[in-house]
Amino acid sequence: MIGIPRKLLPSSSALAAFDAVARLGSFSAAANELSLTQGAISRQVAGLEEQLGTRLFERNSRGVFLTPVGTAYAESIGPALRMIRQASLQAMTKTQANSLHLAILPMFGTRWLMPRIPRFVARYPHVTLNFATRIGHFDFEREAIDAAIHIGQPDWPGAVSTFLMDEFVVPVCSPAFFAQHTIEAPEDLFGLPLFHMASRPGAWDHWFGSLGLKPASGRGMWFEQFSNVSQACIAGLGIALMPQFMIRSELESGQLLIAVPHAVKSPSAYYIVAPHARMSHAPVAAFISWILEEVAAESPAA
Repeated sequence: MIGIPRKLLPSSSALAAFDAVARLGSFSAAANELSLTQGAISRQVAGLEEQLGTRLFERNSRGVFLTPVGTAYAESIGPALRMIRQASLQAMTKTQANSLHLAILPMFGTRWLMPRIPRFVARYPHVTLNFATRIGHFDFEREAIDAAIHIGQPDWPGAVSTFLMDEFVVPVCSPAFFAQHTIEAPEDLFGLPLFHMASRPGAWDHWFGSLGLKPASGRGMWFEQFSNVSQACIAGLGIALMPQFMIRSELESGQLLIAVPHAVKSPSAYYIVAPHARMSHAPVAAFISWILEEVAAESPAA
């Protein structure tokens, strides 16, 4: 039997390094993603180029660029590496404890996550999902939670925060409220009832500040959950800053409209967070990999 030539089977480390540089366009970014030094990434790529007998990257003062051969190689091995990672995760979930206790944010869970969860269940039928609602930091061990969806900063003590997506907010109100008030410019919101979230007390200041405006303290109701804010808006009680993805259905149905077409990126972003000790737990690794795929598939660049 004729064996497979060694040069046709590069090491997984070399392939992972090449794939990361190809995707990110940077040796330093690839090093950060793989938790290696830039020198280690360079050596892996150089070894792969030597093994294949061809250059995969061109390097100049402007950066790193794939050669035509490198481009074709990246397009071929990228899906293969994803399949290997997926197969490994699925094998791990069958041999380790197969439950995942996940803390979710109320509106994020309802509007964004739950419609996508059937795809996770179909891919990992042996993982049992258990959901809990949590807002803000908590003790993972005391709460017996494996991972959490978090809105804020990547500053959770003793845990790894993996970026999911930014959040863009716009001011919205009901059509009836809009018809009853003259709203033609951002300044027209001064003096109107503006709704506030207890978890984001400076949201309106940030929004007005992005326009170079500093309004006087306005009157308005305070809420703890976005679900109550949206209902108050629909009832015509005032104006709220709402994440666009959370109110897509209300905008499409006409229950709400954008009062001023100026979207602002929130200071906070969404993260999937897990304690260091749980990052190797197979269901946690599987969920993080899956949710990152879901986010990437929805991004404009996807």
